Amino acid sequence: MLKILLVEDDKTIVTNLTEYLNGAGYIVRSVSGQAAAMSALAAEKADLVLLDVSLAEGNGFSACRAIKAEFDIPVIFLTASGDEYSTVTGFDLGADDYIPKPFRPRELLSRIKNVLRLTGSTGKTVKLGDVVVDTEKGTAMKNNKDLFLSALEYRLLLAFINNRGIVLTRERLLDSMWDVAGTYVNDNTLTVYIKRLREKIEDDPAEPKIIQTVRGIGYKVDA
Repeated sequence: MLKILLVEDDKTIVTNLTEYLNGAGYIVRSVSGQAAAMSALAAEKADLVLLDVSLAEGNGFSACRAIKAEFDIPVIFLTASGDEYSTVTGFDLGADDYIPKPFRPRELLSRIKNVLRLTGSTGKTVKLGDVVVDTEKGTAMKNNKDLFLSALEYRLLLAFINNRGIVLTRERLLDSMWDVAGTYVNDNTLTVYIKRLREKIEDDPAEPKIIQTVRGIGYKVDA
């Protein structure tokens, strides 16, 4: 799965963006400053960096210059500065795109996909038994046949993929399924969607091998 490093010191933005991008199929790590960003990329290179211009430690412009020089990966600036100088400076330093705050999450997601496409980064497929999920195309196939997952079924499946090997409580799954448009998903609805998803991806939904029940806690998918 594609990995995004979010360099942002606003905790609210970090929480909201991480949840949204996880739901869209990306693995998100976050750091608050330039030094931490360079260390994180040295430890594990990301496919794209979302970078705030105004940081408590360092600044986005110098961080962009360093990231481009050492790792040569796509950078999208996130900033409250909408003036021409900031925009031009960002592009002169090699930024691949520039989106001012406040921004609509769906617009940011579209910009991310466009930058990854233009820079040659491609989505990766994830296998769960006989199920193959393409997180770039947003598809799930089994035995070369499209499973035709609904939006919430796919969102639920991504929650498991992003947390393989981790037991997810029902409360955490409910949070991950909260629709972008604000549609409320309750506990009974979660039970229905777990059942529907198992019917599509499991060989025997009555004896599930992929989405396993951890009694009294929740569910998990093996790493």
